[in-house]
Amino acid sequence: MRDPRTVLRRALLLAPTGLTLFVFMVIPMGLMGWMSVLEPDTYGGVRWHALSLDAYVQFWYERDLDDSLILNTAYMEIFLRSFLLAGFATLATLVLGFPTALYIALQDERTRQRLILLISIPFWTNLLVRTYAWMLLLRNGGLIDSGLGALGLGSGALDVLYTPTAVAIGFVYSFLPFMVLPIYTSLEKMDWRLVEAAFDLGANRWTALRRVVLPMALPGIAAGCLLVFIPALGSYYIPELLGGGKSLMIGNLIQNQFGTARNWPFGAALSFTLLALVLLAMIVYTRRFRQAPGE
Repeated sequence: MRDPRTVLRRALLLAPTGLTLFVFMVIPMGLMGWMSVLEPDTYGGVRWHALSLDAYVQFWYERDLDDSLILNTAYMEIFLRSFLLAGFATLATLVLGFPTALYIALQDERTRQRLILLISIPFWTNLLVRTYAWMLLLRNGGLIDSGLGALGLGSGALDVLYTPTAVAIGFVYSFLPFMVLPIYTSLEKMDWRLVEAAFDLGANRWTALRRVVLPMALPGIAAGCLLVFIPALGSYYIPELLGGGKSLMIGNLIQNQFGTARNWPFGAALSFTLLALVLLAMIVYTRRFRQAPGE
């Protein structure tokens, strides 16, 4: 039987964290959930005592002139576009991040510290400032456009800014460290004698990478994919600045509902839908990697 004083001591130690989570997470999310099942007010806000599920119906349907429901795929297309861009960013950062993390893990201690410092340097500057810098790089007549023209590789305006390509470039640049660091953390703890044993048993480099290194790095890869995919899915600044607002993503759509459209219940419903998708990804991750490697 547990000592009551020990239980009380643990409860007191956990109380500040629990109170913080309750005040700044549970209460706001509960308020958002309650707002999503209310009717919008005429000039913004909600009618607090008028329950309605129209916000969730609006995601799939719109009302015709005779008040009948007709299928509307516009919002689903925005979600699909967001998933595709976030998925591309995740795949691209994985392709670039895994070799980078593997290279860092194979270096000596001092070199590893220096390389990790270099990777963390972008975090010293605000994301908004870095996104504006990419606008200057990608615009017509910018540094990249001028450089390609000077090398004879450009035949006209670059025309990349304010396109999904620019958004994808911004995602890969901004979230690449979030892929490298978790993979590096997994590889740093790896016993490299396992790779030597694989070589002794006749494995070549590709086989050792596939059969030994990749399984050991899998938790870091999964964590990195979540750390890239989830922020990219709900990103607001990068699509707004590099995409010019031409290709709406989920974050921009939610902002428009709370701002320009002043349809708070629909914005809350969109937020809850995004939250459900994120929680589903987290549940899949925890169920897959709740056991320690090797069990």
